[in-house]
Amino acid sequence: MRGQEGKHAATVRRLAPGERADITDGSGTVAECLVQAARPGELVLAVQSKRTEPKPQPQLTVIQAIPKGERGELAVELLTEAGTDVIVPWAAERCVAVWRGDRAARSRARWASAAEQAAKQSRRSWFPEVAELADLAAVTNRIETAALAAVLDPDSVQSLAGLPIPASGDLVLVVGPEGGITPAEMALLLAAGAVTARLGPTVLRASSAGAVAAGVVLSRSARWS
Repeated sequence: MRGQEGKHAATVRRLAPGERADITDGSGTVAECLVQAARPGELVLAVQSKRTEPKPQPQLTVIQAIPKGERGELAVELLTEAGTDVIVPWAAERCVAVWRGDRAARSRARWASAAEQAAKQSRRSWFPEVAELADLAAVTNRIETAALAAVLDPDSVQSLAGLPIPASGDLVLVVGPEGGITPAEMALLLAAGAVTARLGPTVLRASSAGAVAAGVVLSRSARWS
């Protein structure tokens, strides 16, 4: 193992001969290895076994309105650690940050990198997908095909923890921007089949609300049983 991965394992984690090191392709395949030798920036590994883990079910998609500054990457890290499978950046009307042209490509690349690093840290065998920037039409399309779609709303009378989780089908959570989802956007989300739900008595930032919501939903599904 060389390159950035080898450097991190040998120099940062300081893995030594005899220790275990698992390698994954991010698509379910995991190789369980033992370190045979460690040199600066390089590890020599011996594969002990190999397995392929099934894709987690139900799949969880979080539609994340773009937070400003570095809070976008923070949101992606937390969503990945919580177990989100697809992260969709959403250009909601009240987003302060705007992705256009080259900036959109660079910003999505930063989100994808944050997801990959967080997936490795949390030892995921399936890495999350960071989708293309979505407009409202793309968001409603995802909602229409979901078994359950919930829009986080601190004023909702329904608690997210009280929503029934379908036994099958994909789950979608929608996280709005700091300024909130506009009434026109909300009307279209609900018309597509979404319901509103609140997380609790406090209001979370857009960068952390999705991860907390993902934990609430996944803890009540077969994924965390």
